[in-house]
Amino acid sequence: MEETAEKASSYRYWVREATGDAAPLPVPCKLDPTANGNGNGNPPPLGSVWNQAGTWEEKNLNSWANTRIKDLLGSLGSLEFPTGKASVDEVSKCSGDAFQVTVRNKKRVGYNYELSLRFKGEWLIKEENKKIKGHLDIPEFSFGEIDDLEVQVRFSDDKGLASDDKTRICKDLKSFLAPIQEKMRMFEEELKGR
Repeated sequence: MEETAEKASSYRYWVREATGDAAPLPVPCKLDPTANGNGNGNPPPLGSVWNQAGTWEEKNLNSWANTRIKDLLGSLGSLEFPTGKASVDEVSKCSGDAFQVTVRNKKRVGYNYELSLRFKGEWLIKEENKKIKGHLDIPEFSFGEIDDLEVQVRFSDDKGLASDDKTRICKDLKSFLAPIQEKMRMFEEELKGR
């Protein structure tokens, strides 16, 4: 019996009783986004009004970036080769993240993406025009790595293609790398301006 009385009277730390002497809960108020500066003559900080010190703020730009990448790469058009031609008709995979970070009152942007572009084309193989479809895969890449992009070719149906034909077609399709790099440079410039 003594043990239960001892447990009931054990010490409790930081328990707020429902009495009238407790401080009232703070009431949220909307900050004025039109306020210029902080009253000490300094320019207004980057980012949100609530982050006057400009310490850390991250903004998700995925929605805009996914749409913009698909628009830019969807307009690649077609390329002519000595024995064929091909065009990119869709961005079939566009996964990753794009963000804007404000750190110490300086704005920085970045992204990390994986892409797959669906292509269709026609090549002269053994005196016959053969239609070929597949994907141009661009594995993971980040902000500032445009010069290091790699394109991997994946055929939808490669039956009836000799290995030397596959090699030639892959070499032809890798010439899409330069226009892809140019479109991604445009994307990076637009991202910096956001």
